[in-house]
Amino acid sequence: MQENKPRLIVGLGNPTPEYSHTRHNVGFMAIDKIVESGAKWQNAHNAIYTCVNRDGKKYIFAKPQTFMNDSGRAVAALMTYYKIPLENITIIHDDMDLPIGKIRVKTGGGSAGHNGIRSIDAAVGNEYQRIRVGIGHPRDFNSPIAPSDWVLGKFPPEQQHKIDTAIEQIAEIIQ
Repeated sequence: MQENKPRLIVGLGNPTPEYSHTRHNVGFMAIDKIVESGAKWQNAHNAIYTCVNRDGKKYIFAKPQTFMNDSGRAVAALMTYYKIPLENITIIHDDMDLPIGKIRVKTGGGSAGHNGIRSIDAAVGNEYQRIRVGIGHPRDFNSPIAPSDWVLGKFPPEQQHKIDTAIEQIAEIIQ
């Protein structure tokens, strides 16, 4: 991490209201929780974002507005505009291979079939920090729902509680 450079925290999701609070929008949910109310949001660089200074460090919190499969355009645009090195980027995203509410943090790696991560990797490389948030897989619940429909579904209340707890943990990781 280059301490003298801003830190870019990106939550992945889809921008239109119909996707609000779906499993695929866990990244957006995390950004909304982490950023204090009253923050001044900007709409540029293919994202809605805000700049926050905390303890003498500059953080840029962003929600791409390109839809999940093209998230790399927003990340690359913000990275270029603010001259952010790859190691100062954190991406928060859903992961079907983790149980609901489980968090994994790592740097680098493959996309594991996640189209948002695949887009970012193609646009900027893959050596950035990832915070994966488990959303479970339909097979874990003996559900006939296709994975593509699963990620676009909303959490039932008992699962939402686990996600809320995970997002609180992410807020602590980001600090």
